[in-house]
Amino acid sequence: MIVVVSPDATQDDIARIVSRIEDSGRQAHISVGTERCIIGVIGPELPELQDMFETLPQVESVHRVTKPYKLVSREFRPNDTVIDVGKGVTVGGTELAVMAGPCSIENEEHIVNSAHAVKAAGANILRGGAFKPRTSPYAFRGLGEEGLRFLETAGKVTEMPVITEVMTVRDVEAVARHSDIIQIGARNMQNFILLDEVGKSRKPVMLKRGLSGQIEEWLLAAEYVMAQGNPNVILCERGIRTFETAYRNTFDVNAIPLAKQLSHLPIVADPSHGTGKWKLVAPVAKAAVAAGADGLMIEVHPNPDLALSDGAQSLTYESFASMMRSVSAIAAAVERTLSGVGATAAAR
Repeated sequence: MIVVVSPDATQDDIARIVSRIEDSGRQAHISVGTERCIIGVIGPELPELQDMFETLPQVESVHRVTKPYKLVSREFRPNDTVIDVGKGVTVGGTELAVMAGPCSIENEEHIVNSAHAVKAAGANILRGGAFKPRTSPYAFRGLGEEGLRFLETAGKVTEMPVITEVMTVRDVEAVARHSDIIQIGARNMQNFILLDEVGKSRKPVMLKRGLSGQIEEWLLAAEYVMAQGNPNVILCERGIRTFETAYRNTFDVNAIPLAKQLSHLPIVADPSHGTGKWKLVAPVAKAAVAAGADGLMIEVHPNPDLALSDGAQSLTYESFASMMRSVSAIAAAVERTLSGVGATAAAR
């Protein structure tokens, strides 16, 4: 349930309400909006609790959250969440975040050159894989912690925040140390132990939708992270597996406006994994922005034919720059701007 605090309540009043909630054996999560402070009550719900909390001083009203996910829901936080990921870049709100870079970091020169190229084209967050989940155990599976160091270096050189995937609990500390955003890949959407651990890290977390994940399952996975006290969660639609074989996945553009209706969390679209074909990336990226996506994640490689992973869905530096010019126009049409560094370059 959620407790709506009176607008004239003091910090001491709010502290007393939180104390009473915690004394009842439940967790209190505070959300401060422009007009109201709302306190989420997480734990077993009993009918008498609503009456008990309504009698507390400075409590305006108490409401039950009907959805199974609580902290993620619009009922808990009516306003959009905007997440500061560092270096002047945000995800959410009216600004469009663009995460771009290679699927896998191949060496230091590769990621540094890629960082310069995507920034020049208008990206404001650098992506790169150090730990890569692959269908075949014989495929290139990333450089590991060495790749993390290369990614951190590229981010510092170009003054861009960086995002990379974590696959196991044992690597959370290392990934959090070297990156600005921790990515949970599609295969780990329901790895609940890993979700708990990244929730404890307090670093922004981008949660990709599972290969066959339903919207409710996806939002409940985000709830796991937030329930550990980490409010900085970004959703990512990356396509789902269907009977269609003409492309890798079916990019679910419906999920973008629906997720924004159900949740206050920002949502990023990944048309690279969503289609698996580079010629489809730009059209689907533009559709995602038009549908309300708060950002894009795009795979970019200087020579996709020689990429160690996912070359078929990677844009060249030139095709990425061309896509960014189109995306900039779509963003303007839906009253969005490009966030942080690189916005001027994309607008040219």
